[in-house]
Amino acid sequence: MSLNPSGPGGTPSITGVSVTWLIVIVLVVAGTGVALTAIVLSSSGGTAPGPLAVTDDLGRRVGVPFDPARVVAFGASVVDLLYRLGLRGSIVGVDCYAAADGGLSDDYSADQIALWNLSPSMCVQAEPTFVPSMLANLSPDLVLASTIVPVAVVEQVTAALGIPLVFLQPPTLSGILVDATTVGEIFGVGSRAAVLNGQLDAELYNATNVTASAPSLPSVLLTYSADPSGYYTFGPGTFGESLLEVTGGSSISATATTPWPELTGAQVLSAQPDWIVYGTGFGLNESSYASGPDWAEFAAVQHGNLSGIDSNWLTEPDPTMILDGIPALLAVFHPDA
Repeated sequence: MSLNPSGPGGTPSITGVSVTWLIVIVLVVAGTGVALTAIVLSSSGGTAPGPLAVTDDLGRRVGVPFDPARVVAFGASVVDLLYRLGLRGSIVGVDCYAAADGGLSDDYSADQIALWNLSPSMCVQAEPTFVPSMLANLSPDLVLASTIVPVAVVEQVTAALGIPLVFLQPPTLSGILVDATTVGEIFGVGSRAAVLNGQLDAELYNATNVTASAPSLPSVLLTYSADPSGYYTFGPGTFGESLLEVTGGSSISATATTPWPELTGAQVLSAQPDWIVYGTGFGLNESSYASGPDWAEFAAVQHGNLSGIDSNWLTEPDPTMILDGIPALLAVFHPDA
């Protein structure tokens, strides 16, 4: 599991590349046109695709090779997207914690490791400190990263090694479709990306139909971790808040002043959410959250309005968040739909 807060953008460094096309995707949700991030792609011309220039989710313009054979993916959300586009064979490395801190299994669930056929030999240590030599030894053509990794450090290392770096960190659910299109263009699998986006769009459309007929929207504490000080959740402009909006929940942290707030017990008591949805897996279960402040005092706890959801469906902005996370939350909030 990894939570991916937004990191600072980099400085555009690509010059002398002529822009040959501009793709802007618009996703229509609940009858409202939502303009997504524009993706700028450039080709060097000729019959064979040349180098591309893409604008990533941090607003960085990056030159990348077409259809790179060796890719290091930092973040389960990135691996999920590549796998669903049939690109697992291009992945030669993934992020890991230090071996003493759990290694591969501290970033990826057992199911993910098995499904994606990940092995310790693919590890590039990203936490608690980044180890550049582990990246260099894999000789990647491209690094695709979520901001689970330290943005500034990875930028410096990849620049020194001459490896293109693209951040895939969608702030909302609609941005996941944009990233699918971006990756599809980089690898020349645009048709696969279109099929995947059709599936994602259908799930989002279904969610709007379910929530449109809902008699009311429950207030929700959506939390992915807790400690004696409070409950970690999602603030405005994050994919977590977007997930609740699409599934018909009203976040009690929607007015927070930071994207990733920790709510105290008193703040949750004041809001008294109708539901508490918490992330599970990676050693987290209901008992983990019950150790948080004032847990027994929450009305949702007293009424049994609790639901544990796979943490990866809550913290990884990827196709699985839409295809599995949305149906799971719809079942919680709208069981009769």
